[in-house]
Amino acid sequence: MLTQLVAATGVLALLTVVPGPDMAIVTRRAVSRGRADGLRTVGGIAVGLLLWGALTVAGLAALLAASAEVYLVVKLAGAAYLCFLGIQSLRRPGAGTEPAAGTGTEPGTRSEPGTGGAAGGGERGGTAGAWRTGLVANALNPKVAVFYTGLLPTLAPEGLPPAAGMALLVLVHVLLTVAWLSTYVYVLSRARQYFARPRVRRTMDRVTGIVLIGFGVRVATSTT
Repeated sequence: MLTQLVAATGVLALLTVVPGPDMAIVTRRAVSRGRADGLRTVGGIAVGLLLWGALTVAGLAALLAASAEVYLVVKLAGAAYLCFLGIQSLRRPGAGTEPAAGTGTEPGTRSEPGTGGAAGGGERGGTAGAWRTGLVANALNPKVAVFYTGLLPTLAPEGLPPAAGMALLVLVHVLLTVAWLSTYVYVLSRARQYFARPRVRRTMDRVTGIVLIGFGVRVATSTT
C-alpha cells in the first residue's frame, strides 16, 4: 500500500505543477497585492479542492460529471468567472497595486484612486477578496470533479475502503497544491520590487488577463 501511495503522490505532484487557472489567479493576486494576499488566494483554492473532494467521496461529484446539463451550467459559470477576472486585469492594468498589510511601502507601488485598493480594479482587497477569488474559481470548475472521479479511483491504494482511499488522495492533492502554490507565491514576493515597476506591472496584468481569458475560453469550449 505504501508503494502505491508513493506512486500516486508522484503522479499527483506532476499534475499539480502543470500551469493552469490557479497559477494565473495566484500570480495576479500576489503581484498586485503582495505575498499575504497570494497566500490567502492559495487558501481559497485549497478550500475549493476540499469541497470537490468531499463531494467526490460522497459520490455527488460523479453525478455532476455524468449530468450533461448540470456540468454545462457549472462549466459555463466557471468559464465566465475566469473571463471576468481576465477582463478586469485588461481594463485597468497596474491599478490597485499596493503592498500587503504589514509589508511596508515598496518603491513604485500605489493604489489607484477609486479602486479601494482592489486588485485589477474589479475585486475587493483584503482577506475575504483573495480567499473568495480562489474558492470561487475552484468551486465553479467542474474539471476538478472529472479529475477526482476519473483519476483518483485508479490511484487509490489497495487495502483501504474506496471512500477512505479517495479521501486520502484528495488530502494529498490539496497538500501538494498548497505547498507548490505557496512556494510560487514566495518566489514572486522576492521579486516584487521588480514587478512593482509601473511598466512591468501593467505588462504582467495584461499577460495574466489574456491567460485567464484563454483558460476561460478553454473551459467553456472543452468537451470533457
